[in-house]
Amino acid sequence: MKITPLNIPDILIIEPKLFEDDRGVFFESFNLEAFRDATKLNVEFVQENHSISHKNVLRGLHYQMPPYAQGKLVRVIQGEVFDVAVDIRRSSPTFGQHVSQILSAQNKKQMWIPEGFAHGFFVTSIFAEVIYKATNYYDCKHEKSILWNDPDLNIKWNIFDKPILSLKDQNAHFFSELIL
Repeated sequence: MKITPLNIPDILIIEPKLFEDDRGVFFESFNLEAFRDATKLNVEFVQENHSISHKNVLRGLHYQMPPYAQGKLVRVIQGEVFDVAVDIRRSSPTFGQHVSQILSAQNKKQMWIPEGFAHGFFVTSIFAEVIYKATNYYDCKHEKSILWNDPDLNIKWNIFDKPILSLKDQNAHFFSELIL
């Protein structure tokens, strides 16, 4: 397993070791002991979510307030997404900054996003299946959304058509109205 920190060092890209031969490819998509050894994080995943979305769907930027804040390990099993994490930790030196990464079934990269970040993705392929493990349970009363195109965040989504958004994401708050 290869671990690469992004510009916000708490966000990690995890690449599995691939075993390829004339039959195809084998890899461990997740091993808790290896994850803990490689990242030095003692996390416990309690829920796994599976999202299937069409091209131009944008989901996010979502987060949950304490005590239901979630860390997420995000992986794409079909297609490709442009994945984004925004630091919403007020005491952090990178507060309000974001990182992005292309995650795809082809590159097999996973992104670790700890608690204290808003998360979203934009589907760049015909469709995409995204699976993510979460360190806390979903609770609708503690879920919040930040507007995906908030000018204060200045995220370069590389979107050429109008994205397809849920009603919740259309009505998301500006970053300046952050609720924690």
